[in-house]
Amino acid sequence: MEHVRTERNEAQDTEREEAGMLRMAIIIGSTRSGRFGPTVAGWFAGHARRRPDLDVDVVDLAGVRLPDTLGDHDEPVPAPVRELAPRLAAADAFVVVTPEYNRSFPAPLKTAIDWYYEEWKAKPVALVSYGRESGGLHAAAQLRQIFAELHAVTIRDGIALPCYWEDFAADGTWPKTNAACNTAVKTTLDQLAWWARALRDARTAVPYTS
Repeated sequence: MEHVRTERNEAQDTEREEAGMLRMAIIIGSTRSGRFGPTVAGWFAGHARRRPDLDVDVVDLAGVRLPDTLGDHDEPVPAPVRELAPRLAAADAFVVVTPEYNRSFPAPLKTAIDWYYEEWKAKPVALVSYGRESGGLHAAAQLRQIFAELHAVTIRDGIALPCYWEDFAADGTWPKTNAACNTAVKTTLDQLAWWARALRDARTAVPYTS
């Protein structure tokens, strides 16, 4: 779909680039009642916001409410799709937070991915998955294939949270101090920032074509 950009958007992008900052969009992929996704996204965003090189935007698909049915190319673009487009287009990198349902990821996340194309292209994606014993790795593996088809680059070291309820505090807000994910998040952010800067510089020098 076409980008919806404004002079204000472009000015903000220029300011971030001049300051050496990268725009990171964290997407909460579950819209299910009682979901744990906002907790995981909040934890990850908290780590990301401690870095001076990252400007974080959390996109909650439950609040965005994209239409379930994809439109044809000659049909008007629905308002929720138009409204989200600039936020995705402005991102230098994405973090997709997904649960694993029946060895896959939620349908609303697939719909959200399919509504867009140019917005993902030549940008890095980190996958943060959670579930039972698998930690959401089946869902993450499928998302790697999908983002490759969209010419996005999934970074190697994502984060998997197996039996996540054992690592997070009793109130369900933050992982326990000794949880492995507290160490893994630094590696994921370092790799994501490296790829985001490298690909942004490359897109600036030579427009990506597919």
